Amino acid sequence: MTDRRLWSYKEIAAHIRVQPDTVRSYRKHGLLPPPDRVESGRPYWYADTVRAWVASRPRNRNRGTD
Repeated sequence: MTDRRLWSYKEIAAHIRVQPDTVRSYRKHGLLPPPDRVESGRPYWYADTVRAWVASRPRNRNRGTD
């Protein structure tokens, strides 16, 4: 089953237990996947996209898996 909920910086930050500004910095430095959707200039990612990204991060494979 796929999770197509759209997450903003805030939801991603809560998932990986960092501040939203950290997630913004990840995007700025090319460490976050491209957004799945942009609405009114704001980026959003599908929950599944974020979970796959978290799983692929070498240092944090066990983090943010709740």
